[in-house]
Amino acid sequence: MADSDPAHGLEHVQRVVRNVCLIARKLVNSSSCASTREVDVEVLLPAAWFHDCVYVPKNSAQRSEASRLAADRAVVVLTDIGYPAVKFPAIAHAIEAHSFSAQIPCRSLEAQVLQDADRLEALGAIGLARCLMTGGSMGQRLYHPEDPFPTAREPRDDQQSVDHFFAKLLKLPSTMQTDAGKQIASERAGYLVAFLEQLAKEIGVPIQLPSEFRGLQNGALG
Repeated sequence: MADSDPAHGLEHVQRVVRNVCLIARKLVNSSSCASTREVDVEVLLPAAWFHDCVYVPKNSAQRSEASRLAADRAVVVLTDIGYPAVKFPAIAHAIEAHSFSAQIPCRSLEAQVLQDADRLEALGAIGLARCLMTGGSMGQRLYHPEDPFPTAREPRDDQQSVDHFFAKLLKLPSTMQTDAGKQIASERAGYLVAFLEQLAKEIGVPIQLPSEFRGLQNGALG
């Protein structure tokens, strides 16, 4: 973790662990939980703690391999401390599948919970702060001077931080795997939309959200 970027340090990992616990509790308390097996915390918690244990820079060509490398590293460390080996395949899969860039389908409830928990980190106040922190560390400008909210062009989130909202962040609520994750993500995405609307007022440029994001203005998916 010492070599990680500012948005993927220990505090991020701690919040993801908190998120997996929050989602797991909501699943247990859900009225539909009777048809769903309980989350295996002996898989979920190690996966959450180790999900970013290998750092690959965001702009690296190997970025999509980061979760696989982290899974391999987690198994090595867990083996060294005598963790039950029977849990390793499920832990490794949850770590591998959490990544947005890896595009690995979740095959377990634990993987779904971890993926949702990690994606919540890209939304709300934390998501806003992490987006701007990462963009700044990469030397990006805040927004495109001629088209701040990409309407006449494709979003370039390798150049402008605000473009990242349109390229990825506002799409996350529709990718959530659990009902609890969808609910929390929808609320936090509404915060990002409110930020964009306020930014539009302050820079004097109207904003027109694409139709796929308009339901987020009230903190709910359309």
